[in-house]
Amino acid sequence: MPAMVKGVVGEETRFQSVEDRLTKSPPPAEVGLLIGKFSSALDRVSLFDLIPTPHNDSGEPASSITLPDKKTASKSKSQTPDSSSLFIDKDWVSEHARQVSRMLVGGVKVVGVYVWVNDNAFKNSTIMLCQTVKGVAEAAPILEVNWCERLLLQICYGPRRWNCRNCSLSSNITSSSLRPCDFKMGKVLSSFQTFRCMHSFNIRLPILHDGSSKFQTLSDVLHHAISVHAKELSDAKSLIDGKLVLDSEPCSSDGVHEVELLLPFSNNSFIEAYSQRDVSGILSFSGTICSFAYLNSKEPISQAVTDIKGDIITSLQSRLDIICDETDVDSGDHHDVGRQVGDDDVSVEKPISQFVLHLLRKECNLPFPRRVFAPWLAGMYVCDYLQPSETVEVLKDHCMELLSMKAPTEVPTILEPEKEVISFKTKSFWDVAVPFYSEIHLLEDKMKLDSRGESSSDKLVKPGHISVVAAGVILLLSILVGFVLFALKG
Repeated sequence: MPAMVKGVVGEETRFQSVEDRLTKSPPPAEVGLLIGKFSSALDRVSLFDLIPTPHNDSGEPASSITLPDKKTASKSKSQTPDSSSLFIDKDWVSEHARQVSRMLVGGVKVVGVYVWVNDNAFKNSTIMLCQTVKGVAEAAPILEVNWCERLLLQICYGPRRWNCRNCSLSSNITSSSLRPCDFKMGKVLSSFQTFRCMHSFNIRLPILHDGSSKFQTLSDVLHHAISVHAKELSDAKSLIDGKLVLDSEPCSSDGVHEVELLLPFSNNSFIEAYSQRDVSGILSFSGTICSFAYLNSKEPISQAVTDIKGDIITSLQSRLDIICDETDVDSGDHHDVGRQVGDDDVSVEKPISQFVLHLLRKECNLPFPRRVFAPWLAGMYVCDYLQPSETVEVLKDHCMELLSMKAPTEVPTILEPEKEVISFKTKSFWDVAVPFYSEIHLLEDKMKLDSRGESSSDKLVKPGHISVVAAGVILLLSILVGFVLFALKG
């Protein structure tokens, strides 16, 4: 059954500062994101902050008031006192939500949209507003809970008041898609507790010959590896401050609580058995992730564990998305992953995300962006992902541009706990399984094939022949050892 929101509480200090800013130099309209936490146990949303959507690439605001043309205005003047409406750049607001959602940690989400607009323009723009909220929900989904609504908060001027509504995400958007929701301000942030987890993982999956797997490109394989780890985490038990977590137990102690996830022994239910003929290589996806989550003191402590698990998977997915976004824009080979090799041994440059692993002749080694944290509100953190060549200056720029924060001025306040770089590596199956074969494999790599593989066929020992030779050598060694043992016994 879908979760429902019965009440919304906004952090009074943040909401008052937003209202003061809008009052001092009021724009005709403003649109932005609601950042907070949905609690299914309390049927309540706690709002932490309101983040205005910045101007687009052309320097234009994301929202504006649209006035009817003079002919329409003269005809409807007697019927409607004010027929102005609100225009919103829905795609730009959705893109802002997508990028902001990457910077949020466990349990903290983009939960809706706010607008600064008068009543008449608001009433004349219901469809536009609902479409904007729906676009934001699709760009920044909340996967951990079955919540089929998002919030729409109106800051109304003339008279000044706050109106909060639940907006349905159904495909059929009508004026009835909005329904009133109880809203009040209070001290929200002071009631939240901090949970931290340093989680190490190592996923090993086979690379199959001849595209027999439905996961062929690097992007597909990594998506699959992340989904495999999500299944492992779903069954993981947890320790908080060294104590086993019970579902209904509250957490009342102060300070940062350390979370440890205990993965179960793998039953290989999602990993099939393959023969030597099927497997051409093995991939290793490993590293250490730092995760934070925040819990209302009235929520069960198990919710913090759920938020940590969700944050780990979301963090891995965000890093993969960043790699794919960058390499799809610039297909140049910025990482040491070799080249895409076709059937005729002709190298063709492709975006990294589209590399087909079973066709690669060289090892693939792809470092993931590392996660760094900056202080945000009342002891909470936001995060960003930096490539190996990037510095914390990128984090500062993103905080100012996307979150309307003041840039962290002191570097020591920025946390960089992920010392071990998350990486994706592939190796030949024989390099991993049979060390003896690696020398033969290296010799094979040094031999050169022409484009058709015909002119030098008489000078080359083909891979199949190499396997026969290796087997013969092992057989001879076994016979010799047998003779020696027989002689010694005699």
